[in-house]
Amino acid sequence: MNEQEYPALPARIARLDALSRNLWWAWQPEARALFRRLGLNLWVRSRKNPVAMLHELDPERLEALSGDPLFLREYDAVMAEFEDVMAARRSWFADTYGDAGNGGIAYFCAEFGVHTSIPIYSGGLGILAGDHFKEGSDLGVPLKGVGLLYQKGYFRQRLGEHGEQHAIDEPFHPDSMPLERVWGNGDDGSHAIVTLAGRDVHLGVWRLAIGRTSIYLVDTDIERNHPDDRALSHQLYRGDLEMRLRQEIVLGIGGVRVLRSLGIHPGVWHANEGHAAFMVIERLKELIAEDVPMDEAMRRVAASTVFTTHTPVPAGHDYFPREMMERYFSEYVTGFGMDLETFWDLGRHPEDDGKFHMSALALRMADHRNGVSRLHGQVARIMWQGIWPEGVEDEPLDGSAGHSPAAAPESFPTVANAAVEIPGAPTVAEVPIGHITNGVHLPSWLSPSFRELFDRYLGPDWLLIQDEPALWERALDLPDDLLWKAHLECKYRLFSVMRQRARRRWREEGSAASQVIAAGTLLDPEVLTIGFARRFATYKRASLIFSDLDRLEQILTDTWRPVQLVFAGKAHPADHPGQELLGGVYRKAMETRFGGRIAFIEDYEINVARDLYSGVDVWLNNPRPPMEACGTSGQKAAINGVPQLSTLDGWWAEGWTRLNGWAINERQPILLEGDRSSRDEADALSLYEAIESEIAPLYYRRDVDGVPRGWIRVMKHAIRTGGTGFSARRMLKDYVERYYVPAAVSVSALESVSESE
Repeated sequence: MNEQEYPALPARIARLDALSRNLWWAWQPEARALFRRLGLNLWVRSRKNPVAMLHELDPERLEALSGDPLFLREYDAVMAEFEDVMAARRSWFADTYGDAGNGGIAYFCAEFGVHTSIPIYSGGLGILAGDHFKEGSDLGVPLKGVGLLYQKGYFRQRLGEHGEQHAIDEPFHPDSMPLERVWGNGDDGSHAIVTLAGRDVHLGVWRLAIGRTSIYLVDTDIERNHPDDRALSHQLYRGDLEMRLRQEIVLGIGGVRVLRSLGIHPGVWHANEGHAAFMVIERLKELIAEDVPMDEAMRRVAASTVFTTHTPVPAGHDYFPREMMERYFSEYVTGFGMDLETFWDLGRHPEDDGKFHMSALALRMADHRNGVSRLHGQVARIMWQGIWPEGVEDEPLDGSAGHSPAAAPESFPTVANAAVEIPGAPTVAEVPIGHITNGVHLPSWLSPSFRELFDRYLGPDWLLIQDEPALWERALDLPDDLLWKAHLECKYRLFSVMRQRARRRWREEGSAASQVIAAGTLLDPEVLTIGFARRFATYKRASLIFSDLDRLEQILTDTWRPVQLVFAGKAHPADHPGQELLGGVYRKAMETRFGGRIAFIEDYEINVARDLYSGVDVWLNNPRPPMEACGTSGQKAAINGVPQLSTLDGWWAEGWTRLNGWAINERQPILLEGDRSSRDEADALSLYEAIESEIAPLYYRRDVDGVPRGWIRVMKHAIRTGGTGFSARRMLKDYVERYYVPAAVSVSALESVSESE
């Protein structure tokens, strides 16, 4: 890949280059407005990517803008704010903890979803990581990200006439992305080398700037590498099991080596999911090379490591067969003095299935461990209880700790069949896995209409105090008519976007008439609209609402209280059940019996997500409990005044207050094992009942001025809940206070003891 430069920018506005290459602009309304001023059509065509825009703009247009007083006034204001942020020495983190983050916090993740122009994410894990870094910039947390640069992205989605999903490689042009090539000392600019089954792989690096934070993306697509190795950084979550292992070696071991080559020496290391767990082995190797004894080296690595698990689904955890692991690791681990059996034991599953488990390795080699919601923390403790067969003496027990919003249901759901007796092992409550409930970056996901409303009624500086609960009490006093007006603006925008996308697909690719209808062209913005947009994994049950088609038809086509459904999402190309599920939903959108009241938006990505979260009336989320770790899409909807209808799983189990949305089948016990068909049937009946008896009547109950004040009360409570307990600011402060700073202190104490000896 060759990095290219922009056409020459006029000197007066030359700093547009630096601004466009730092994704700080992505959550700054004034900066985005500035780029829109360059050319609205080009802004839309580039998918809101200013780097691509600046490559295509006519030089005469740029010259004209460099002399336009109105544009220059806006330009100067945005650039002054940007430069103040980048030069700021003070921040919440520095003011609160001083130099406790000396060396920074390394955050390893297989995917990062920051902006749609950088297609190196597939879903919730990557979006969460992107929000983590945006908030890190706002708070001044010294985060250093490590990931892989996927030159073919995830995939663009196209659906055939029968609902078949076609995965199209994402075009990848680094010159039109906010990426900076970081040149190393190697002959080809590489930074480090990893050896994979006897063959050296040279690693390049690209930097993604996100305000005051940075993510370093490892690139194996270097000419001197073997073609099979060049492909390691081509696609996310594609290829066979061995490809996955090789990618994770590059991420974990290669990522540590890349940071060292850049002169970055973090004090704390965060593995966001098990994909990155090999980083702990490379750090062990480093310490042993410094003559630190093995036991002490393991203590130091564990003390400085944070591990976050994101899935209660066993199949979501990576594991590899012994023969494959020995082929890639026998020489590596014995080379620094570790016995191969000792290494194998670090990744051994409690039930010893003969595989090496990445999450087991991370759990054993991290002193700080967490799930991503209160319920998920409980499930994780059950799943991994056997990791500590000899008990947890001297372990920091934080299993019951975590963020707990004040407003919660009368009784928090628990897992009914969780009693596990393992002689000598800790009880489930004692298992040292805590939880920090995920949150969302408010400036990134708040619609322009609601941001304007909040600026006016919560105060112009509300973002600075967004984690103060008292602030969100003011949401209950937002004017009903203006709140409803803001929501309708979002809704009409969503419907406009659906029609534009359908028109473009029909014009460019000749869609069938049924596909144009399935894209949402017949939907009515006056009708109650329920949205569902998720990864199409079977446990998320996208088709639950289709359990009784006759009853659903009555709901959707009701004369006085009709309902509409909008779906979006992708299925992994290798997930055939997920693709079948998606195809089934898409075919329902083409059925005439439903009167054009079901839509499916193709190619779900960040820009589409923003419009969906704010533009539907109800957010539907019906996973089979307890298989949803968190589910941040509902949090993004809530902050935009869209209440959720969901099973009591993930964040909704602690966020639902009976005033801010609806629970599906709330009295059903949560089982790790049980009869799925009976649970699905009961949940579907509860879902229909909620729509027919509560949601639709409330939505259509209007005052004489046409404003549904009962509905608006629910919207206000949704905003209050989302803002009070489920922001990325609260989440990141929890990580800093409960894990990052204690880890940094622990490492300093261990190093001091070692030096004194």
